[in-house]
Amino acid sequence: MNAELGEMVDMAVSYPSHVAAQPMVSELFRSFFQGGFECSTQRLRAGRRLDVIDATAHDRFALQDYTRLREIGMQTARDGFRWHLIEHTPGEYDFRSVLPMLRAARQTGMQIIWDLCHYGWPDFVDVFSPEFPDQFGRYAAACAAVLAQENPDATPFVCPINEISFLTWAGGDVGYLNPFAHGRGLELKMQLVQAALKATDSLRRVLPNVRIVYAEPLLSSRWHPDRPHEEELARAEHLGQYQTLDMLSGRLHPELGGFPDALDIVGLNYYPYNQWFFHPHAHEREHLPTEHAFHRPLDDLLNEVYARYGRPLFLSETGTEGEARSVWFRGVMDGIRRARAQGTPVEGVCLYPILNHAGWDDDRHCPNGLWDGCGPGGERHIYAPLLQELRAQGLAGAEQGHQVG
Repeated sequence: MNAELGEMVDMAVSYPSHVAAQPMVSELFRSFFQGGFECSTQRLRAGRRLDVIDATAHDRFALQDYTRLREIGMQTARDGFRWHLIEHTPGEYDFRSVLPMLRAARQTGMQIIWDLCHYGWPDFVDVFSPEFPDQFGRYAAACAAVLAQENPDATPFVCPINEISFLTWAGGDVGYLNPFAHGRGLELKMQLVQAALKATDSLRRVLPNVRIVYAEPLLSSRWHPDRPHEEELARAEHLGQYQTLDMLSGRLHPELGGFPDALDIVGLNYYPYNQWFFHPHAHEREHLPTEHAFHRPLDDLLNEVYARYGRPLFLSETGTEGEARSVWFRGVMDGIRRARAQGTPVEGVCLYPILNHAGWDDDRHCPNGLWDGCGPGGERHIYAPLLQELRAQGLAGAEQGHQVG
């Protein structure tokens, strides 16, 4: 362990008395506690393309970053392929941008859940084209071949498309990000679901042992007690969060080709702003903080998802900014423990992002990770209070959890 990290870990061994520090074990992942490397690559309304992996220098220092995770006891991470760098010309694939990360993962023994599309695609791609699903399926097959070549003995974990629900709202309904459409959210969702199904098929043909992850927002929409006439609208909005998973599993719009086994592992992305009072104008929603009387306990939401799909779950993203990071994570873990005690198989929690980064729209510094900055040799500074909370919640060393290859 490097001296800087060792000093920070020493600062963090006085566990708060509110919880007993005991390891959390996953039957699915190498470690229950995970780190997520923000890998968004979408174009914004102003025309700028994001590349958060590049902006945080993670692609250049993946070996150091994965080693840091291992040193504090995280053996599983989320990370991403950047499609726009891989397929410059239709049908031609160049994986030089991801090979250093694949090889660093193999060298360090990190288990990675790879996103193939995290909001972005090459500029020549038309996601509304009838050819798009097959195009994405071919790209996924090429990615699978690289995974098979670079680490043939591992059990691969792949998320074909991250947060289809958010992407279709942001890019198909309100024109916030690519493809900058309005009123075409359902059409875009159907396209992305078909593409994800094509990718799932491609991945399973090349990698028979692959585990497929679909990461979707976990939400709660409730009607305001002063507006009881909105009860049914709020219920519909709440249930709308399941539309993507219902399509993938064939419950909804079976003509898209969904089927039950398309759902393998359900990832759920959960943040402080994911609960609100319904409002017909989304920008006027009143968000519900955790102390609000109408805020639903996290275990209720997790139990609801498990009752609906019967698949193993994990929190594929969670976190917040500033000094609230530790308190938020403590509350999340309380909800996870309650859900597990009630029989819901929550198999992990991914601190997302693990590295601080610049804001999408304004480049402001977002203190939302466990590490910040990047020195010339890949050095980063750890946020000790959050590490202390992770330790208190059971992050206990590099050999925890079930080994999966």
